[in-house]
Amino acid sequence: MRLLYHLHLSPSCRTVRIALAEKGLEFTLKTENLWERRPEFLRLNPACEVPVMVEPDGLVVCGQTPILAFIEESFAERALLPAPVRERAEARRLVDWFAAKFDREVTQNLVGEKIMKRLLKSGEPDTGAIRAGHANIHVHLDYIGWLVERRNWLAGDAFTLADIAAGAHLSALDYIDEVPWDDHLPAREWYARLKSRPSFRPILADHVPGVPPPRHYADPDF
Repeated sequence: MRLLYHLHLSPSCRTVRIALAEKGLEFTLKTENLWERRPEFLRLNPACEVPVMVEPDGLVVCGQTPILAFIEESFAERALLPAPVRERAEARRLVDWFAAKFDREVTQNLVGEKIMKRLLKSGEPDTGAIRAGHANIHVHLDYIGWLVERRNWLAGDAFTLADIAAGAHLSALDYIDEVPWDDHLPAREWYARLKSRPSFRPILADHVPGVPPPRHYADPDF
């Protein structure tokens, strides 16, 4: 059985989980407490980071980008990137946008400061970073709204890895009730479509011990 080492509120882990589900690939989840620096896990990934995927034949693939590339190339019959090269480039641009820019400006400032620091035992929250995250998320939700008002999905007509990457970050933020949906209705309508996909059901069923989600978190209709 395929094994995926993860943390529940890690957007990169959630991106991989959703992509695997969209591909119809079965896997078992294993929560990895990174602060323990287990020797067994360090042998899999010396960087001591998740996600890490172990294939049934023993192959180890570390990190969001390598895992997504591996499953897209190995299981191409359920493509998550469009075939036309220009549309594929746009989908990849948006995956990078959320993995880098959105993560730096929003996710790290909110999920990172409010939750991950506690889980990883890495210090007290930075209130300045949290204020920055609250300000920055509006800019990104406006951009999502601008995209979906002109396209069916974020990167174009088809559902792609771009939607998965964006949804992974927003689902982690929504778990801690940090998404101002009422101020960004186009983004909210797009996210509601994501929540209705079967691949999102396990994400919406997540429960972090001691950190319950808001009541609307698992409701496709908010």
